[in-house]
Amino acid sequence: MRIGKADLEWAAAKGVIGTGQVETLWRALGERTADAPKFDLVHVAYYLGALLVIGAMGWFIGSGWERLGGGGIFAIAAVYGAAFVGAGAWAWGRPGLRVPGGLLVTLSVCMMPLAVYGLQRALGVWPFDDPGVYVDFHRWIRGGWFAMEVATVATGLAALRFCRFPFLTAPIAFVLWYMSMDLTPIIAGTQAFAWEQRLQVSVWFGLAMLATAYAVDRRTREDFAFWGYLFGLMAFWGGLSLHDSDSELAKAGYCLINVALMGAGVFLRRRAFMVFGAIGTFGYLAHLADAVFADSIFFSVALTALGVLIIAAGIQLKRHGPRLEAAIEAALPAGLRRLRPTERDA
Repeated sequence: MRIGKADLEWAAAKGVIGTGQVETLWRALGERTADAPKFDLVHVAYYLGALLVIGAMGWFIGSGWERLGGGGIFAIAAVYGAAFVGAGAWAWGRPGLRVPGGLLVTLSVCMMPLAVYGLQRALGVWPFDDPGVYVDFHRWIRGGWFAMEVATVATGLAALRFCRFPFLTAPIAFVLWYMSMDLTPIIAGTQAFAWEQRLQVSVWFGLAMLATAYAVDRRTREDFAFWGYLFGLMAFWGGLSLHDSDSELAKAGYCLINVALMGAGVFLRRRAFMVFGAIGTFGYLAHLADAVFADSIFFSVALTALGVLIIAAGIQLKRHGPRLEAAIEAALPAGLRRLRPTERDA
């Protein structure tokens, strides 16, 4: 629910609250959410600036950096990281500056892959093999990136201990997603791994990320689980969706898993599960229309009828939703209700 000052004025006009309470309540709400992220020009500038720095020192870094040598790369990344964490720690303790402070600390975590790469390049030490230049970190699956990923996750978790900023989980979840792919050559023991091996590792690693995000979701009031859910779904759903099978039974099972994801989205109150599940279900229906029922006119008719019924069900849900949700909540066993994360907007 999004509440603006106009909503309070409407409530006062309806006699729900006193006219004199509007300004007092609005000012109190403003003070309470002063440090919360908002979608306004100031916060867009904060996040845009942070993304530009992340891009400049990560995704868009050029191969010319290799001329600096491992020691030079490590020194620059370390100086950047130290400057960001110092400035972030200073801003974090100032009223109204928690968001830029948290973003600066996040930037320091994002320097870790480059710093570890430079150190490894200088020492010539790699956990699996030499993965090549840093530019390839965002392009190729290689076991040699593993130490960079572990160091970034560890640094992010340490930063979270002192700076409770939800966006800090973004680089952690992002690097874990990379790790879900880079683990494959390590597990296979060779860079010549089979495509199926990569998909299996992605599915199981994605499930582990989702389970971890769920555990975090149940233990925090702020939304620290969003990025874990998102990248966990990308690893799990992506590995599952790219798996090729000639069995119609397996494809039907894939559809059921996607329906279960949508159900999990309702239970967990997470839209990301609904989106991935809906895309997967629609993909399965497209397969049926293209391959199984290609010559049948009844399939399109039945699918249209199903779509209309779903819309009608949505209308009824809109009309009786609160009562239905209350009835379902009451019917759930107490143990199952306790497993449900705290309700949030996201």
